[in-house]
Amino acid sequence: MMGMLASCADDKLVDFQVEKPAEIAQYEYLNAYDALKTYIDRSKTNPDFKLGIALSANDFIAGTQVHTVARNNFDEMTAGNEMKYASCVANDGSMDFSTVTRFVDAARQAGMTIYGHTLAWHSQQNNTYLNGIIADRVLDTGPVEPIEVEIKREDYSTYTSYPFYVMGYTPEFKDGCMVSNYPGEWYQYFVADNISTTIGGDYKVTAYIKGTTPGSMNVQFGNWGNLLEQTMNFTDEWTEVSLNFTNCPVESSFVVFQPGTYEGEVRIQWLSVSHMEIPQSVKNEYLYQNDFSGTEHPGGWGNNSTFEIVQGAGPDGSAAMKITNPSVVEAWAAQMAVDFETPFTPGETYFVSYKIKGSGSGNFSAGLQISSNYASTGDFGSVNFNTEWQDVTQSCTCNGEGATRLIFSFGSFAGDIYIDDLEFYIQVPANTEPLTPEEKKDTLTWAMDNWINGMMEACGGYVVAWDAVNEAIAGDDYDGDGYYDLQSATNGDPSTNFYWQDYLGNEDYVPIVTQLAEKYFVEHGGNAADLKLFINDYNLESWWDGNQKLKSLIHWIEVWEENGAKIDGIGTQMHVSYILNEADQKAQEDAIVNMFQLMAATGKLIKISELDMGIIENAFGTGIKTENVTYEQQLKMAEFYQFIIQKYFEIIPVAQQYGITQWCMTDSPADSGWRGGEPVGLWDLNYNRKPTYGGFANGLAGSVIVTPTPNMSEE
Repeated sequence: MMGMLASCADDKLVDFQVEKPAEIAQYEYLNAYDALKTYIDRSKTNPDFKLGIALSANDFIAGTQVHTVARNNFDEMTAGNEMKYASCVANDGSMDFSTVTRFVDAARQAGMTIYGHTLAWHSQQNNTYLNGIIADRVLDTGPVEPIEVEIKREDYSTYTSYPFYVMGYTPEFKDGCMVSNYPGEWYQYFVADNISTTIGGDYKVTAYIKGTTPGSMNVQFGNWGNLLEQTMNFTDEWTEVSLNFTNCPVESSFVVFQPGTYEGEVRIQWLSVSHMEIPQSVKNEYLYQNDFSGTEHPGGWGNNSTFEIVQGAGPDGSAAMKITNPSVVEAWAAQMAVDFETPFTPGETYFVSYKIKGSGSGNFSAGLQISSNYASTGDFGSVNFNTEWQDVTQSCTCNGEGATRLIFSFGSFAGDIYIDDLEFYIQVPANTEPLTPEEKKDTLTWAMDNWINGMMEACGGYVVAWDAVNEAIAGDDYDGDGYYDLQSATNGDPSTNFYWQDYLGNEDYVPIVTQLAEKYFVEHGGNAADLKLFINDYNLESWWDGNQKLKSLIHWIEVWEENGAKIDGIGTQMHVSYILNEADQKAQEDAIVNMFQLMAATGKLIKISELDMGIIENAFGTGIKTENVTYEQQLKMAEFYQFIIQKYFEIIPVAQQYGITQWCMTDSPADSGWRGGEPVGLWDLNYNRKPTYGGFANGLAGSVIVTPTPNMSEE
């Protein structure tokens, strides 16, 4: 088991000696090592060779231990995320490069260079913005007359108990009506609440109403402290009576009736709130539909509730879903859910519709939810149901990031609930047409121009080496031409990624990026001769396919250069694992040698761009967690680091040696999204050196600097 390491914490410039407990003496040999960059023989390498480390730009700016370790051991830094598109570009396309400029200033003061990561990639893009600017155009259909749109309806025949806040008096529900009698001159009561309104908007309140005798009452619309008032006159016959309220003062309104001195009974069957809107031609874009004619249905949890499809239970004799809740609990204690892979869009209006009835009268509510922490990002409101089928359509606006769940709550009702024709959708303009491929390419070229211009301006010519394009190559040959294709929505995940190449064109994608990089690097203070642009990718050392991904990348580089791309180098990520199975490990080492040989033959600059290492039992196995790695296994990992780095210096010609970047300074925390809980660092989480530090240093030096201490537990 890997315990506390004996090597010192690297937080001083030269003083590495720290007294260590005897029980970890086997790690003491690491104290004899100097800082990593001291082992580079600058007289034998490319004079521009850079030893790099990936880190959080914010940590470096803050001057934490990350800053100290980076400055003492490395020449160059790669920001993990802060220089990527999604970190700088907002949903409206505005760009914020303040962190980038602070990082550049901090690097300049520390005497370190920055490797730019990354100008173009399909991952970590602002999909909302990019998909928005190439969305279908809305066609102009000319002027349209406004129509009346109902925004709230209360059907009092569905209520058995008063659903609103009680202000000293509670109306009754009988004969399908809300009924109030005269308890005194000052009584009043809610008839509608939680009405979404717009400040300055005009609204109409309509009631189907009668009294035992003709009369009138005061009607309040708005909210406490911001009320509009009108007088409603009614007769002893059923009549629709409407009142108009102009210049609404609030965003959430109620309707309150104040009968005052009217000494009679008032009955209301229903109440409606509406306003005038310019109609838009829209169509439903369905995210989920289920008429329960098949076997699939939503599930849920809580209170031993059950979910099943029942044939013949639907309103027309078709199938319906039956939810059975055995007892009354809190509404949220029994729920049904539909989960989605793609998060809902903040600000988007979502609709849910379904048919519902129950074995009795009850309440059913829906909302949008973040599944990881159960936080609400939108509430459709509650629906009162009874033993008759009724149609329900509700809408709400998503008000937060990260929601992926449509949630229904029914715990307050004990019995059976039947659901049919469940639909969840958004509405999009119907009078639209898609942009042409040429228009999309032109629009996205403009967006790429803005992005690269902004980034180069923020860096002011200080960052001279860049991942121009990251991870462009897919892992398979889909078209059968002998080379792996480019990443694409057709072979990837367009719900989370944005594939620029699908719109800019496979052959033009990289040339467009590199030409813009050249242009704006010079415009913002750079010397054209200093700019170095790399194509960066992973699995180039793949032994399972004979380095076919690298061979494909080399082919694509030739294609891109024929179309005008500036490509100075190749970056190989090398997120490797030491394989305890000797045959598999030997195959991996042979493929690494082959990779370096193929790269050397290109004449390009070669950079190990993202080197880190885990450990596995067999090829493609699960990574062994840090706490389970033995001392002997750590030494094997150290030897593998030495092997990789030495082979780089042996095989890559000096003129092509751009540099080596270690991707993980420390081991990965258990909750990390990157190789969580694995021993991927040269330091542990307390910044104590590990045997991999020694192996890395040995690789830079070209020989074993210090012989590791034998395993003390075996002596």
